[in-house]
Amino acid sequence: MTGPNAELDPETQALMDEGDRLARHLAQTLDAGLHDQPRLIFLGRSLALNLVRAFLPTVEHVSVRAGVPLHAVLGLDERGRAVVQTVTADGELNAALTVDDLLRDLLFLRGVLNPVVRTQLQDAVHGDEHHATRALVACLKSRPVLDAMGRQIQVWLGKGNRLR
Repeated sequence: MTGPNAELDPETQALMDEGDRLARHLAQTLDAGLHDQPRLIFLGRSLALNLVRAFLPTVEHVSVRAGVPLHAVLGLDERGRAVVQTVTADGELNAALTVDDLLRDLLFLRGVLNPVVRTQLQDAVHGDEHHATRALVACLKSRPVLDAMGRQIQVWLGKGNRLR
């Protein structure tokens, strides 16, 4: 492998690839031109990396507090795409979700960008880097994203309860 990502482990590279896929979708969804492509790639990759890396410890923390401890890991599926998996304390696979599905669940509502997420990402496309970073952070911390994260964790906790 060559280029700026040559040093990345396979899971991180898979997250970057998911970010690139998300960036292509954002390019079709947001008001952006060809000159905005670098910013869209930055947004897509940042969303993929930050959302997944925040999701994993959140699953573990919430599951421990709920009395159904789960270990969350990032892995690769048979096609080399990023997948989030949870494992019970007994080492049994509890649930698995591809990162593209997770990103869809966290950012989209009925197939379109959540309106709050859309507004924040649109703000991130225009303006300087500082403004884009603030808008990205606002998106990551937004109520729709956090609520969707909570719903996904509750689904997984329900699966853990059925295993017991």
